[in-house]
Amino acid sequence: MKIKYLKLDKAEGPLIIMDEVPDAIYGEIVDIEVSGNKHRTGQVIQIDKNKVIIQVFQGSSGISLDGVAVSFSGKPMQISLSHEILGRVFNGMGKPIDGAGEIYAHQDYNINGRPMNPVARLYPRNYIQTGISTIDGLLTLIRGQKLPIFSGDGLPHNQLAAQIVRQARISEEEAGNFAIVFAALGIKHDEADFFAKAFEEAGVMDWVTMFLNLADDPVMERIITPRCALTAAEYLAFECGREVLVIMTDMTSYCEALREISSAREEVPSRKGYPGYLYSDLASLYERAGMLKNTKGSITQIAILTMPNDDITHPIPDLTGYITEGQIVLDRSLYQLGIYPPINILPSLSRLMKDGIGKEFTREDHPDLANQVFSSYSKVQEIRALAQIIGEDELSEIDRKYMEFGRQLEEKFAKQDFEEYRNLNQTLDTMWKLIEILPEEELTRIDPVLVKKHLRK
Repeated sequence: MKIKYLKLDKAEGPLIIMDEVPDAIYGEIVDIEVSGNKHRTGQVIQIDKNKVIIQVFQGSSGISLDGVAVSFSGKPMQISLSHEILGRVFNGMGKPIDGAGEIYAHQDYNINGRPMNPVARLYPRNYIQTGISTIDGLLTLIRGQKLPIFSGDGLPHNQLAAQIVRQARISEEEAGNFAIVFAALGIKHDEADFFAKAFEEAGVMDWVTMFLNLADDPVMERIITPRCALTAAEYLAFECGREVLVIMTDMTSYCEALREISSAREEVPSRKGYPGYLYSDLASLYERAGMLKNTKGSITQIAILTMPNDDITHPIPDLTGYITEGQIVLDRSLYQLGIYPPINILPSLSRLMKDGIGKEFTREDHPDLANQVFSSYSKVQEIRALAQIIGEDELSEIDRKYMEFGRQLEEKFAKQDFEEYRNLNQTLDTMWKLIEILPEEELTRIDPVLVKKHLRK
């Protein structure tokens, strides 16, 4: 028989506190019936002997301490999943909001996921093509990788996310197994409309599952949304055998929601007011990417976050960088020069790139070519700094060629229209054209055999 508790001790912000609850389970879902036969949902987040703290997803506003009936389900939060979730739009709690009806499934899935045994993990190999030259050529996204995008307020990270969803693909023979899970956290209504319209116009919704948490939705829902999205990704990857790309934007909204709830629980704050467990909480999301031995499918993550005040040492990008395998950094100065996407390749990095490119995966010249472009562009920055002191006219002939190389790289390689798709061969061929600007003796990072084969001088 289900027991209903009819009295609360305290209600504050998103929390309600109850005493004399003997058998509560951490993380279980609670049904809260308030006056007028209305129901709210909560989750047990803290237990101290018989005292229980419950986080109410819709907030405790309007809840009376006496006029309430609380019942405990004995289960964690679960969502229904089937192959029919592709092409559907859900709210942050995993409920359909596209008017196409409920998802009927034989089994519900715990949103906290299934921990991957480190011994069972498979090392990430092969790549996902985004159609964006800077990423595909120099920061290649590898299947099973976690590669975040560090952005800033006002930078076009939403457009970049939409472009990646529209253009991302794997090899032709595996294309039918590709799927994308897109989770938007704390976005405005016009941003949600932009994403939905962009995906529909591009005709990609058939293999996209969307989870939308809007800015005016409850804060607690923002904590649930990425877990619902990753649970859906795990189902598609490890039970349906699909290669899944998960894009989550904006993780800063998630972290701020975590800080707000931590403050309501009166926890001791850490750096900049964020809870001390921010690192482990983010790791519980990011580490759900990967591949498993003897199991088809993979989960690749692109987590987009906005750096407060463009500060890459802020706790959110700082901790994210520790957990993930590299980062893509958007640069405000490049954006002000009219370059889209404004990806600064020098502080950007894909640590697993070397293991998913080359002869077996992309092209034999790809690793050497990427190393040479990185090295040459790094030297461009040194020469630009020198030119500001002595003037460009005083530079040597080789230095002026490096300056030209830098301009061409930014204008013809890094700069790309929102609607423009470039396949990998186009990207690599463009990189060779850039390399042609430099004297052959400067190409110290490329095998001479490849130089002789590809360079047209």
